[in-house]
Amino acid sequence: MNDDIKQQQIARINIYALLSRLTMNEVDEGLLKSIEEDENILSFFPTYEKWKKRDEYDRKELIERYLNVDFTNLFLLHLIPYESFYVREDQMMETGGDNPVQAIFNAFEFNVALDKARVMSADHIAIELEFMYELCRAELKAIEDNDMMMATQLAQLQHGFMKDHIVEWAPMFLINVKNEAGTAFYFDLADFVIEFILSDFEYLNQLKENEYKYIA
Repeated sequence: MNDDIKQQQIARINIYALLSRLTMNEVDEGLLKSIEEDENILSFFPTYEKWKKRDEYDRKELIERYLNVDFTNLFLLHLIPYESFYVREDQMMETGGDNPVQAIFNAFEFNVALDKARVMSADHIAIELEFMYELCRAELKAIEDNDMMMATQLAQLQHGFMKDHIVEWAPMFLINVKNEAGTAFYFDLADFVIEFILSDFEYLNQLKENEYKYIA
């Protein structure tokens, strides 16, 4: 397998993992430290990098005073990070078995522990990003095993899920996050997620147009 293709897949896997984690739970000191010390990742947080409060407080204080409060406001209290709220005409959340995203997860045996994840429904943005992470992992394994038929099927599934679900609503939610963010960190995170999902969707579009021939 071409090393460039492998590295691209690994990058996709890592970014989906990071974004799912950051939209699921509050950031902790270890994760924040790893973001600040990785130049590539920190480049996606330009406002946070220059945020004056970083000079005023250590990571623990910054998290407790500002980041945790902002996360709670944005993802738990005031905004609604669920697809069904954005796509249903009545703006009601679909928390039952009729949720189309849950049906997809069931079909692929992707299990979501809602209580552990502190979410009310499987169509939470972090869960949808985690699903893409799992699909990307499976696609990489198929490519490494030279099972290009399976890799193609997984890429097609990613494209369909992005087109029918994530791209349909996540940018709207994330624009709301930007508008409501009380910290530079979550302002930048919203920008990061928007930029990545749109660029990854474009990548999947190009792969489809290329008839799923993996050309680096």
